[in-house]
This record gives sequence, C-alpha cells and structure tokens, in this order.
Amino acid sequence: MIAAREVYPQSEALLQLLLFVDKRPSSREHIQRIRHHLQELHSNYTFDLRVVDVGESPYLAEHFKLVATPSLVKIHPEPRQTLAGTNLVEQLDRWWPKWQQAVEVYKSQCELNPSRGQAGQSECTNLSPSQNLSVMHSAEIMRMSDEIFRLKQEKAELQQQLQLKERLIAMLAHDLRNPLTAISIALETLQTHLGSGEEPPANFKPSLVAQLVKHARTQTKNIERMISDLLQTARNAEQPFQLQRQKCNLKQLCEEVIEYFQERCASKSQYLQADLPNDLPLVKADPERVRQVLTNLIDNAIKYTPENGVIQVAALHRTTRNVQISVCDNGFGIPPENQKHIFEDRFRLQRDQEAEGYGIGLSLCQRLIRAHYGEIWVDSVPNQGSCFHFTLPVYGI
Repeated sequence: MIAAREVYPQSEALLQLLLFVDKRPSSREHIQRIRHHLQELHSNYTFDLRVVDVGESPYLAEHFKLVATPSLVKIHPEPRQTLAGTNLVEQLDRWWPKWQQAVEVYKSQCELNPSRGQAGQSECTNLSPSQNLSVMHSAEIMRMSDEIFRLKQEKAELQQQLQLKERLIAMLAHDLRNPLTAISIALETLQTHLGSGEEPPANFKPSLVAQLVKHARTQTKNIERMISDLLQTARNAEQPFQLQRQKCNLKQLCEEVIEYFQERCASKSQYLQADLPNDLPLVKADPERVRQVLTNLIDNAIKYTPENGVIQVAALHRTTRNVQISVCDNGFGIPPENQKHIFEDRFRLQRDQEAEGYGIGLSLCQRLIRAHYGEIWVDSVPNQGSCFHFTLPVYGI
C-alpha cells in the first residue's frame, strides 16, 4: 500500500488507474488478481496502476466519492470512471476495450492538432502528470480544509473556556463578598461583646451567640460549595455530583431559605411569600444541594422582580412519588424562544449580557435536580413573570 503523497509520481502513462482497498485480509488477493489480469491484457501503450489504502488516504477516497472497496478508478484519460465490487476482473474485461479506444482518441487529438504545434504536443504529453497532481492537490486541500476547520473549533473552544474562567474569577470575587461580609459581621459582633473582657449586655443571650455562630458556619459552607461548583464548571466536568441523600424535611428547608432572603427582599420593597402545606411529606434528597437550588432560584427571582413585586415559594404534593416546589415571580419573564435554552450551560438572555452572574446557575440547578432523579422546568410569560418548578422523590419510594 502507498500513502496519498506517493500515489502520484510524474508518470507519463496514458492510462492511469487507482485501486482503492482496505485492510481486510482479502484485499491482498484483490490486488494480486487485478495486477496479474492487467499484465495479461494486450495493450499497445503503457498504463500505470497505483494501490491506495483508504485508511491511509481517507481524503483521497472522499475526493473520488467512493462508497465501497475494492474500487478501481480510471483517472486518465477523461471521463473519469469508477468500478466497484468484488468482481472487478469481470468488469475490467468489459470496459477494457472502451478504455483502449479512449486512449487512442486522446492520442489522436494531441497528434492531429496542428494549431498547437510543438507546444501543443508538449501540453498533451504533460497533461497526464499535471492531471495527477491536480487530483492530489484537491485531496490535500480537502484534508487541510478539514484540519483548519478542526483547529478553528479547538481555538474557539479554548477561547470560550478562557473567557469563562476569567469571568468566573471576576464573578467569584464579587459573589464572595456577601457571605464573607455576613461572616465578618457575626464574628465582629461576637468579638465586641465576648472578647472585650467586659460583661456582655443583658440582651446578648446564649441563644443569640448560637445563632451568630450558626449563621457564620452556614455562610462558610456556602462559600465552600460555591468554590467547588465553580471549579467543577471551569473544568467542564461531566461527572455527576456527589450527593448525600437522606430523609429531608422540605418544608423546614424552604422556610430557612425564605427567612435568609427576607431582609434582602425588604430592602428592595419586594414581598417574599410562602405556601407550604403542613402535611408535606419528607423527601429523599441532599438538603445542602436542594438548598443550593432554592437559593439560586429565589436569588434570580429577586434580581428580575421590580420594586413592590411579589415572589412566592410554593410546595405541592403532586403524586405519591413526587413533591413539586415552585418559585414564582411577577418580573420581566423569559421570551418564548429562549425558554428551551434557559437551562443550557452558560446561556444568558440578551438583556443579561452585561449583568453580573455566571450564566451557569440554572444549568447547575438542572444537573442537581436530575442527580436526584427529579425534573426541572419553567413556565413564563414575558412582562408577567416566571415560575420555575422542580420535583423531588418522596422518601421511602
């Protein structure tokens, strides 16, 4: 077998053939049969047979639009012709006389063209190798075009990853401020009243100390989870999240997250309401991961709800197998054409291109809910608001 770059020497043979084969054991037998049969055929002119392994020269095979091997291609003289199948010898016997006639016609056209003179004769003599080179160049151009396209794709992916990591670093620095500020306030409060060496004020009760410590620990966990998820996204990791699924009181968890956001909503004159049935069943879930989903959805609702807007967190025992949680707002809503893309990684609405955020929050929510064997979706009407829903399995199912 010879590689594509060796297929086209400066041959002056008037009849030029390419035999395309693959690496099957029977290919060697086909090569020997074709070569032996061509030697037996009577010819008054030289011919050139070149063998090409399609595995080594895929672009050459693509150039000739081959659909099967073995294939025998007559590349000169024109018109080009392809014979394919295991009965190449029989097909060759049928077409050989016509190929001889084509060569004779080609010779006559070159020899009987007085207007070209010596230059015309030279042109005819050199047509064969130049035609060979043309075919080789076409195949090489195809290969290089595909290679350039692949390199452009890799470049675009690398640039996208670099831009994402730069954005993640900037956004991480920004988003860390809130939990770090909360931790700092809690620690400063404790230090002021407990580390001064003086008696703490009467209203500084042990329950308040416990609450401040708990708040600081919660924010520390939020920071740790935030960094972990962002690093995983930056690596473009496809591995599923590691969950610690357990019996989880979803009503209590929702109430804790809602309480966390009440002060922020109040600062924007928003109303954060809850509709959580007392008989809501327990679910089987990782409470910290569910908290992360709720936090992300409520945070988005606050971000896109105007002043005096209403945000509602509701729970519904849909079936005996699932519980549904909904986070609804009366904000800007999502255009219908974007709703099917809203959970895609790094997808952002046009209006949010300059806004703060990663463009990965909803994607992470989707991955987390799916890791729980639940579903997540959105219902939205532009300028009327959005409702994000997700389900979790009932504990014991």
